[in-house]
Amino acid sequence: MLLAMTFSAALSDIQLLERLVAFDTTSSKSNLPLVDFLCDYLDRPGVRIAKNRSPDGRKANLLVSVGPEIGDPNERPGLVLSGHMDVVPALEDGWQSDPFTLTEQGDSLVARGSADMKGFLALASNRLRAADGRKLSAPLVLIFTYDEEVGTLGAKHLVDDWEDQRSSWSEWDPLPRAAIIGEPTSLRVVGLHKGHLKARVTLEGRSAHSGYPHLGANAIEAGGRVIDSLAALRRHLEDERPAGAERFPEVPFVALNVGTVQGGSAVNVVPDRCVIEVGARILPGMDSGQLLDRLRRAALDAAGDAPSGAGHRFEVLSDSPPMRVPDEAPITRALRELSGRDEVHSVSYATDAGWLQSLGLDCVIFGPGSIEVAHRPNEFMPRAEMVTARDILEATIGRFCGGAAR
Repeated sequence: MLLAMTFSAALSDIQLLERLVAFDTTSSKSNLPLVDFLCDYLDRPGVRIAKNRSPDGRKANLLVSVGPEIGDPNERPGLVLSGHMDVVPALEDGWQSDPFTLTEQGDSLVARGSADMKGFLALASNRLRAADGRKLSAPLVLIFTYDEEVGTLGAKHLVDDWEDQRSSWSEWDPLPRAAIIGEPTSLRVVGLHKGHLKARVTLEGRSAHSGYPHLGANAIEAGGRVIDSLAALRRHLEDERPAGAERFPEVPFVALNVGTVQGGSAVNVVPDRCVIEVGARILPGMDSGQLLDRLRRAALDAAGDAPSGAGHRFEVLSDSPPMRVPDEAPITRALRELSGRDEVHSVSYATDAGWLQSLGLDCVIFGPGSIEVAHRPNEFMPRAEMVTARDILEATIGRFCGGAAR
């Protein structure tokens, strides 16, 4: 009973951040302990909560809502605050403190996930907890996802489940149109981002003693031809300028990267297998299917024939869509005004917004903390940005949901 009372007690934003980072939600682990904690912390009369379990049941997306349901599905008032609960591993050398213990260093709050993106989760959770649903004129909704870091898998599962099992989501459908995805942008307004397409090429050979190479088929040599072909495709892509490329001045093209190569077991064995993984960052408006066809042809045509009884394979690992919201969408205009930053930026990484936009959401990427410190040792959140982000979120909630956000 005492533990439940402690969980249900209100925490400051920094106290809540301290609790959130203490959950090791590295993508390889279950996030259910964190989901259960948030359910307990946010549950009270008038709050709706739903867990959207992953196919294996080890993880869950979390949806929380307060305020009235949407009456007119065409208008869709209210606000969605969204973020991912998973973090990347904290295995880098150079950590000066326990990655899963929030540590104050000057004006910074150091921990894995402090910026990417449990700082925003703490702010969003406390804003919903403090909102009086009886005074809101439109709903405030939280969508917290799993496995964003390994391919936006949680958001994709939620969207697929929403579309395939729509009747089971009738209480939540439709969602408010305006949405903030709280990735760390240093409080800049980001209105578009690239997608990230990941694929794997598996080359099959035939093992043999290296002294008798004619008895085998070297899969790594086939892999070398594939890498050369993909490098040629990369150069072609760098010369192309898809529509909207000017919004990405640093990299105004599809960025193709051969990321991993695995193969072979010993120097004296002809390798019978080589696995290559490749990623491509596509621009908003592009057809990922067409790029997939180009990748597939470049890889498999260069690989040549596989030995009898075997076959080379090309498979898609994940396809995180690009995202773009109109510069004059109400949520974009509001954040530009409230943040005092009129420019709408672009970024070359993918987020859950790529999937969530397919639910009819106008998604803007906006949050405290810097992407430049994410995925690095001693990741940190500036305390001042937490305070500024809190004030902006409260003003945004007041504008889109009505009533007091405190």
